[in-house]
Amino acid sequence: MRFPWPGAPYPVLVADDRAVVTVLNDTAGLVFPQARPGVSMVEAVPDWLSSAHQAVTTSSPRGLESGQTVQGPVGERTFEAHPIAQGDGAVAWWLVDDTDLRLARRALQVEKERTAFLTQASNLLLSSLNLERCMDVTAQMAAEHLADAALVIAPAHGRMLPVVSCLRGGTPARTSLATDPSLVPGLSEALQGFPPVPSRWIDPAAAPAWLLPEGFGTVGSIVITPLPGHGVPAGVLVLLRRSDHAAFTEGEEVFARLFAARAGAAMSAARLYAEQASITEILMRELLPPTLHQISGVDFAGGYRPSKDHERVGGDFYDVHPATVEGDASLVVLGDVCGKGLQAAVMTGKIRNTLHALLPMAGDHQRMLSLLNTSLLNIENARFATMVLASAARTGSSVQLRLTSAGHPAPLILRSDGRVEEVSTRGTLVGVLPNLVTQTAKVTLEPGDACFLYTDGISEARGGPLGDAMFGEERLKLALSECAGMPAEAVVERVQMLASQWLGSGKHDDMAVVVISAPRTNHLSAVNGRTRGRFTA
Repeated sequence: MRFPWPGAPYPVLVADDRAVVTVLNDTAGLVFPQARPGVSMVEAVPDWLSSAHQAVTTSSPRGLESGQTVQGPVGERTFEAHPIAQGDGAVAWWLVDDTDLRLARRALQVEKERTAFLTQASNLLLSSLNLERCMDVTAQMAAEHLADAALVIAPAHGRMLPVVSCLRGGTPARTSLATDPSLVPGLSEALQGFPPVPSRWIDPAAAPAWLLPEGFGTVGSIVITPLPGHGVPAGVLVLLRRSDHAAFTEGEEVFARLFAARAGAAMSAARLYAEQASITEILMRELLPPTLHQISGVDFAGGYRPSKDHERVGGDFYDVHPATVEGDASLVVLGDVCGKGLQAAVMTGKIRNTLHALLPMAGDHQRMLSLLNTSLLNIENARFATMVLASAARTGSSVQLRLTSAGHPAPLILRSDGRVEEVSTRGTLVGVLPNLVTQTAKVTLEPGDACFLYTDGISEARGGPLGDAMFGEERLKLALSECAGMPAEAVVERVQMLASQWLGSGKHDDMAVVVISAPRTNHLSAVNGRTRGRFTA
């Protein structure tokens, strides 16, 4: 038989139906040094190839057919063998070295797996702005995909290091350790954001006991890499492998740094969010209207609803400043700053602080408002405001009021018999004109009477059957008349409820209400001692 591939660049070997080599080219002789004509394939080639030859020449239905390929190793290389049946029952095998192709495919598969892992890690880490959860996810994912165990170490709080550790297949465990990070090579530097040291520089035997999770065993390889943050390091990722596993490769260390970059960004964002949330909470507490109660024999109650339900503060505000001297009048301030939301709330805070500084002159409403007006005119981008001041002092069983409006809706007086009176006080807006003009009114509240202060968010609330009618002052007065004899808190709740019902789900402005009432002085029980008693003056 003529051998057609003597000078082929790839190995070619022919064997008969008895698995005896009949001919081979020089390239095949280099690949299979034991192969020569007359030698059995079992002796000349690897088992995978001799088995494939037998499968091709067998008459079994499961035998390998001509044209099908098989793969296997030859020394440190891998080959793909292609059988071609000859007319005399022999089979010619030509082989292709696919070592580089396989390595490339494997590298591509590894990259795909790593990319998928990094995508999954990013999704999990960025799905929460909770720092503890970010640390747990980081430790657990690193233990499952990168090492036998992982630790996430956050920057120290004083002398304590917050640590989350996790074994592969386990759950994260949190602890705080009073330890010196400089005792672990590379740890102190990583906590400061310095580049990681190669794992081969770290002696596993020198690892302190706290670095190894309970039940881990003997450590064989350690990787310590920083978790980069926004401006400052977010912490450190420590990867551990047992001594019976292969040490970390340079490529694995590089990949660990890619994962650490994503984890560090998520942890840093979570820490920044927590800090901002804490600052916001502190500021919000200062901006929120206070809880009102009875002061010096005068009942005070207040209610507030911002323009947006997801916000807590806005442009409406109220405060009650008790008198420094017993018997003097307490000062009530209710105001409405132009605008809504946080910007209006910031201006509200400035106005409230300014008014607090002006409390020594609380007895002179005109002067107090004039100084506030001057202050707002001197603030760049300041917003104008409307407000009403009320000085309330208990005299015997009645309450003496002095009321001053500065561009604000007039206060309403609810008498105990249900009559509603509008107080004759008016004035110019605060923060608009250089000279502020106001008119102060005096009112006496007898036991059971109340003074109702409100912002225009109540009277201008649009809703009703058609959704576009204003609540209006007449409807407000009617609602107040039905509250005769109610405690101050009940009046506030009643008006707020009616305004909310009128609004429905429609948009609205900030709404604030303050009620000042002269409490009943005596309470008589019913004769039979069972039914509700009544108040008398």
